[in-house]
Amino acid sequence: MLEQPDAADLLATARAALLEKLLPALPAHLHYEARMVANAMAIAGRAGAADPAPLEARLANFAESPAHFAARIRAGAYQPGTPAYAGAAALLREMVRLRCAVTNPRALG
Repeated sequence: MLEQPDAADLLATARAALLEKLLPALPAHLHYEARMVANAMAIAGRAGAADPAPLEARLANFAESPAHFAARIRAGAYQPGTPAYAGAAALLREMVRLRCAVTNPRALG
């Protein structure tokens, strides 16, 4: 077991220092870049906390890999009215939800 603070805590502390202390001291022409770094730190923290394992296990029920799942979608294997449509649609919704939770949680509502 790792000691505290963990990686997420360190990222959050570093991000807060960047936004609260360093950003105001930077010249205005560097503010955009500093905010980009802060956003990347927030995304990295959320990505580290996300657990894709349950979703990956569900995906394995449909295909051997995400690429194979995509190929089966393109081939029409999950068209409306097919037996696997509801499960594939639910899986895709969960995949998008996880991606948004990491990269843009505000998009979730």
